[in-house]
Amino acid sequence: MSDNKKFFSHNTLETNVGWLIVMTVFVVAIAGLVQIVPLFFQHSTTKPAGGVTPYSALRLAGRDVYQREGCVGCHSQHIRTLRSETERYGPYSVAGESVFDRPFLWGSKRTGPDLARVGGRYSDDWHRIHLRNPRDVVPESNMPAYPWLAKAPASNVGDISAHMRAMSRLGVPYTEEEISNGPKELEGKTEEDALIAYLQGLGTNRRAVDPVKTTATQ
Repeated sequence: MSDNKKFFSHNTLETNVGWLIVMTVFVVAIAGLVQIVPLFFQHSTTKPAGGVTPYSALRLAGRDVYQREGCVGCHSQHIRTLRSETERYGPYSVAGESVFDRPFLWGSKRTGPDLARVGGRYSDDWHRIHLRNPRDVVPESNMPAYPWLAKAPASNVGDISAHMRAMSRLGVPYTEEEISNGPKELEGKTEEDALIAYLQGLGTNRRAVDPVKTTATQ
């Protein structure tokens, strides 16, 4: 008995790297399950928040451009429940806003401002200028320019119908009509148009449900 007690002592774990790793993984796994599993059964995390609808074909293509160009590396889309953040960016983020995001683009770095509520704050023309040469509207900006987006057809992003169909298999409620009309929505549009459409929709649903006076993000 004394040998067993000695084997399962803190001293054993602290001096045996193998057992320390095994027990650490075990404890983290249990803690993760306790925190994560209940979220799958809460409507607040699995149901769309008020006003949240699936991305249109154009906005979905714009989201693909956003990911491809690495925008998520410098811009987060997650406002924390801190007064300094809600006063600057608007209402804090809730899980129901991201139910149609595959993958989510919350980000973890803010070289640039958070974009969770950027929709509607600036005109389309402002965004065009900003994308082509950010310094024209924000002199201190270190954001790279993306002038080629204005010439690249939105259809270059990929087969939008196949993308929408894949999203529907993951639970996004697209209709067959919306999926079949996806390519038509991209006709005559550029990747710049698509990206702007995506940005202009960010946070607009929450603003309509919970209007809060916010300041500019730049």
